[in-house]
Amino acid sequence: MPPRLLLVLSENWTMTSPRDLRALVGIAAEAEQAGIDGVMLSEHIVLGPAAGASGVMANPREYAVPGNQPPDMPWPSSVVLLSAIAAATQRLRLVAGAIIAPLRHPLLLAKELGTLDLLSEGRLVILPTVSWHKDEYAALGVPFGQRGALLDEQLEVLAGCWAPGPVSYRGRFYCFDDVWVEPRPYRAEGPPLWFGGERMHPRLLRRLVRWGSGFNPLGAPSPADLDALRLGLVAAGREQDALEMVGGLRGRFAGPDVVADLEEALADLPGHLAAGFGTICFKPSMYLDDARELAPFCRRLVTRVAEIAS
Repeated sequence: MPPRLLLVLSENWTMTSPRDLRALVGIAAEAEQAGIDGVMLSEHIVLGPAAGASGVMANPREYAVPGNQPPDMPWPSSVVLLSAIAAATQRLRLVAGAIIAPLRHPLLLAKELGTLDLLSEGRLVILPTVSWHKDEYAALGVPFGQRGALLDEQLEVLAGCWAPGPVSYRGRFYCFDDVWVEPRPYRAEGPPLWFGGERMHPRLLRRLVRWGSGFNPLGAPSPADLDALRLGLVAAGREQDALEMVGGLRGRFAGPDVVADLEEALADLPGHLAAGFGTICFKPSMYLDDARELAPFCRRLVTRVAEIAS
């Protein structure tokens, strides 16, 4: 079976205006027709001055990563935009690829994500994360140093809210009794949860083993990271093939104003496949500037990935 292809829909501002959100909905619909499996959106609620502390990306077609973004970089609401895409598509998976969970109350998060999953008839995938931007936490009054502990409680709350009610919870950060969060998600077990990060630290491993349906690392995981994941799953009685392994293509830019070469990026694909990554992310604005070229580009990519995989 060829790898699944996941179009990164955030950050494509060299290809379309950041205020033309209907264009992103259209891109998602075109991608579905071209054979792409899903689209992914990331998020920030706000950015502060430190968003570009590591140096703003030289080429705006590059991936946004911690510390390389101008503070006015647009990040539309993932939940709102994915709702519009859900209404305009039929089978496309909708990956909320960086829901910064600690910035929201988990009951609100359960309501919004459960509603979106029901609207899309079970096509939602969620990657809950703590993210990295201290300015964002400060602006929203959430303690940055406790973000990991907050997320761990939230995952327990989400699981409770997505089961038949009522749900009660007693934790360090969240306490409530006998509430119903309806409507519940389309699937009885709730949306699949992916987790990722720059390295396989113990907290990430625990989340993957207990809650995870997929592993989406930031960058290429080390052999030690993959070994730790395998051993953690075995210790928990889970098989590694129970996790969807999500890798990605990354273009190389010869200068700040040029697109990358797709064939050069595809040279890394056999290594990803050999490492067990069966879902491959790509960002179209790395390889083209004209959104009118998207459909043929996607069809070409589907064909080339199938050829390489075979």
